[in-house]
Amino acid sequence: MTIAGKSILITGASRGIGEATARYFASQGANTVMLARSAKALEKIEADITSAGGKALALVSDVANYEAMENAVQACVDTFGGLDILVNNAALIEPIAHLADSDPEAWGHVVDVNVKGVYHGMRAAIPAMLAGSGGSIINISSGAATSALEGWSHYCCTKAAVLSLTQCGHTEYCDRGIRVVGLSPGTVATEMQTVIRQSGINPVSQLDPSVHIPPQWVAKAIAFLCGEGGAPYAGTDFSLKSEKSRQLIGLVS
Repeated sequence: MTIAGKSILITGASRGIGEATARYFASQGANTVMLARSAKALEKIEADITSAGGKALALVSDVANYEAMENAVQACVDTFGGLDILVNNAALIEPIAHLADSDPEAWGHVVDVNVKGVYHGMRAAIPAMLAGSGGSIINISSGAATSALEGWSHYCCTKAAVLSLTQCGHTEYCDRGIRVVGLSPGTVATEMQTVIRQSGINPVSQLDPSVHIPPQWVAKAIAFLCGEGGAPYAGTDFSLKSEKSRQLIGLVS
C-alpha cells in the first residue's frame, strides 16, 4: 500500500505510539484522523502536522463508546472520502495490581477500552472499508496476549481478546479485501513504561529504560504491515521483538 493519499484513523493518538504513528503517516502524505480524549494534546499534534503541509483531523472521543467511534469513522469518510487504515492503539494498563487487590470497576474499565474499544473500531470501520476498496486494520497487541504476567491480569486478558478479534476479523474478511493484523511491539519508550516501572511488579518493571524501542519504530512497523510485506502475517500477531522482523522493516541492518 502506498501511504500517500490514503486515509488513516488512529485511536489513542495523543501520545506514545499513536502520536508517533500520526506524525509518521502524515509525513508520508496520508490523510490522518487522530482520536483520543485529550483535546489539548491532539490540537498540538494537528497544528504541527498542518503547519508542515500535512492533512490531519483531531477528534476528541472515547473508544469505549461505540457511537463515538462510529462518528469518528463517518468524519473520516466525510472529510477525506473514505477510510483505508484503522490503527486500534488505545489501551490502558492502570491500575496494576494482584487479582485479590484489584478494583472491579477499574478492571472492567480496562476491558471497556482495551477490548470493546478494538471491537468498536473494527465494527465501525469494516463497513466503510467494504464500501470502498478494502483496507487494513492494525490492532496493537502485546506479548501479554499469550503469557501470564504478575499484576497484569486485566492487560493479559484483554490483549488475548484483541488477538482473538484479529483472528476473527481475518477469518471473516480476508477474502473481501480487508487485512487484519496484530502488532506486538515489545516494550516501547512511552508513558506506559513509566507506570509499569513505578509498580515494581513483575520483571517488566525491572527492565532498564535503554531496552525500550522508540515509538517511531512502531509507526514504521505499522506502515510495513499495511503494505505487501504484511500479507503473510494477516490474522496473526507480528512481533517486533526479533532481529529478523526489525530487519524486514529496515529498522536495523
